[in-house]
Amino acid sequence: MRPMKYFRCAAITAVAIAAAGLPTRSHADSIPPGWEASNMEPIGYSGLENRKGAFKMAIKKVNGRWYLYMGHLWHYGWSIVDVTDPKEPKFLKTIPGPGNTWTIQMTLHDNIMVTALEKSSLAWGADPNKPNEEGVLIWDISDPTNPRQLAHWKTGASGTHRNSYPGGKYAYLSAAAPGFGSNILVILDISNPEHPKEAGRWWMPGQKSGEPKPEGPEGFHGPANISPDGKMASMAYSPAVVNLDIRDAANPKLIGKLTFSPPFNTAGAPSLHSVLPLWDRNLLYVNSEAIAERCNEALNFAGLIDNRNPARPRLISLFPLPLPPKGAAYKNFCEKGGRFGPHNVNQEIHLPDVEKPGNLIYLTYFNAGLRIFDIKDPVLPVESGWFIPTQPSERAGPLPRDLVTQSEDVLVDTRGYIYVTDKQWGLWILRYTGPDQPTPTDR
Repeated sequence: MRPMKYFRCAAITAVAIAAAGLPTRSHADSIPPGWEASNMEPIGYSGLENRKGAFKMAIKKVNGRWYLYMGHLWHYGWSIVDVTDPKEPKFLKTIPGPGNTWTIQMTLHDNIMVTALEKSSLAWGADPNKPNEEGVLIWDISDPTNPRQLAHWKTGASGTHRNSYPGGKYAYLSAAAPGFGSNILVILDISNPEHPKEAGRWWMPGQKSGEPKPEGPEGFHGPANISPDGKMASMAYSPAVVNLDIRDAANPKLIGKLTFSPPFNTAGAPSLHSVLPLWDRNLLYVNSEAIAERCNEALNFAGLIDNRNPARPRLISLFPLPLPPKGAAYKNFCEKGGRFGPHNVNQEIHLPDVEKPGNLIYLTYFNAGLRIFDIKDPVLPVESGWFIPTQPSERAGPLPRDLVTQSEDVLVDTRGYIYVTDKQWGLWILRYTGPDQPTPTDR
């Protein structure tokens, strides 16, 4: 593997580039100077009309134009950005969401979008004494810039978190439910999107009131990833990675699981965050989520699972911990402040316009920015690139307590453009320049 190239962009560098006669942006926002990278470079940026703190993303190509949909951490509602020209992203509009309600998650397929509604908390700017909405909203996005609400389905509890809709009859929800201590899997029939109805549910033993509590945390963060034949769901369902037989939606059945907690016990939250299947290689990528700032919790991790036998998945490798850039003022990322650890991975693989998993895993790592890992040898994953956004000088929201960058979500389109959101920034658009670059399937 060829050596990684390391870049630091300071304000003087940005001036030098402009003076060199390279194209400048007359409509899009300028790329903030001060970013650091290895084998990656920013090519575009949008401040989202001061709606910093964008979160989950989904993308859709319609008639040659590319539309990026996103939720926000510090604003209620969902925004649409035209990223047809990634060097000139154009903020189009925000669709207002219900007040005092987390509207941070969305998933879509074809002309249906499902957005999550969830009770938030004081730490995230919500007022616990004021009413909130919950459940999911179902939208018609056949007109991609003017979504039309079709239905509102409610859980009867605090709402839903990371959901998935791979197309077809069912959406798969991480849903609260009366009588359960944490979110469970709810399979929602949306074959008639104006009248959704629950088709089935599954929970980890111990979640339901009155059931004996197991050791370690339990709960379903989401999303559920559905196999190409529609017969199996693979998911991070604390305390284990779970393979579930979903051929009968009304009666899902456990095929097999691999327990991670203990020893990986993230304090106060489910220990597992994401599972990303590489169906063609019988692998599952898995990661936890950093929660406590300055690493005041159990070790967070990312790794690969051999899933050739879904009844007996087995861990085969762990990813290396990211190292600080050369010359950093901190000896490790725990000292930098804020959260340090894995969060979101390029996940919306059911979308035809999203890059399918190959040799590269794209993973946001909070204060360590975006990290790219090469899994060409799944037993020996290596880091092959990274990007850390500019250190923020002002807050977009109350978290983290330390004013540092906190990269949140990543999405990669079939042209190879990488989209990254951050608690304190707008939308970064990047290019990977390192080894094993996938061949774009769209231009």
